[in-house]
Amino acid sequence: MRILVTGGAGFIGSNACARFSGAGHEVLSLDNLSRVGSERNATWVRETHAVANENVDVRDAAAVEALVARFAPEVVIHCAGQVAVTTSVVDPRRDFEENSLGTFNVLEAVRCKAPRAIFVFASTNKVYGGMEDVHLELSGQRWRYVDLPRGASEERPLDFHSPYGCSKGAADQYVRDYARIYGLRTVVLRQSCIYGYRQFGVEDQGWVAWFTIRSLKRQPVTIFGDGCQVRDVLFIDDLLDAYAAAIERIDVAAGRVYNVGGGAANALSLRELVSKLDALNGYPLQVADGDWRPGDQRVFIADVGKMERELGWAPKVGVDQGVSRLHAWVKDNLTAMP
Repeated sequence: MRILVTGGAGFIGSNACARFSGAGHEVLSLDNLSRVGSERNATWVRETHAVANENVDVRDAAAVEALVARFAPEVVIHCAGQVAVTTSVVDPRRDFEENSLGTFNVLEAVRCKAPRAIFVFASTNKVYGGMEDVHLELSGQRWRYVDLPRGASEERPLDFHSPYGCSKGAADQYVRDYARIYGLRTVVLRQSCIYGYRQFGVEDQGWVAWFTIRSLKRQPVTIFGDGCQVRDVLFIDDLLDAYAAAIERIDVAAGRVYNVGGGAANALSLRELVSKLDALNGYPLQVADGDWRPGDQRVFIADVGKMERELGWAPKVGVDQGVSRLHAWVKDNLTAMP
């Protein structure tokens, strides 16, 4: 198949390019190379998998449409966009333009120029908001849901919180509705905390990689809040398996929304990650305390049962194995880290 990956020089996008090119598909990356590490990822995927990058910004509707018309993709994996809550608070207009308008531009290009293409959208758990109605309790070094043992399902009401939540949430609903109104074969994957190879983490996004990089550089990190915030972390290889499952089972997945995360078995708090890194390094990570950041949930754990029931997908890489793999990769590439 011909597969277009938007944001193809990002962390998730570059791994997607490598996975699908390695499986024999013709893959093209679209990326404006604005994010830290993107130029390095674009070079890597070009040299190792012969995947070219088109330097196009998803905010440029005409350029996106021309590219889709020329390449005629059979699959579009849409990962491009602004990725951090804190950045969205500082610059909400750019966040809106890159996430909401950018996704609309890609959708419209597909509707007009490649209407039979499968469209996989990398959405986010932030569409569920703060979930203030859910009872939480502090247990050891982590917050936990009292009444949601499997985590939050897709039946949770949407509650866009933060400019990032609003921009991704609007995009999420556009993607879903284009299946209903125009018959596009779209799939929305509401992703939890993804981590793994080629993630050049920064303080406001990619916290597992950020902590790992800082620990190996023997540099301090700031923990905002109490450090007991929990996310269900998902290793990149498992996410790519989810993309493949959605594409292969598009007869089932078209028009559907799925949570894609590590699930309850792969929940991890910030302080628990620090402990794991201390054990891997043999010395302690320096930690400073900071105030809570806007829009930061104490807990998010996705119930991934729907994805398992309908598409036969479930996470395979456990937390200890995944953190060890990331740690080894960062250690081997430390000089390239920000």
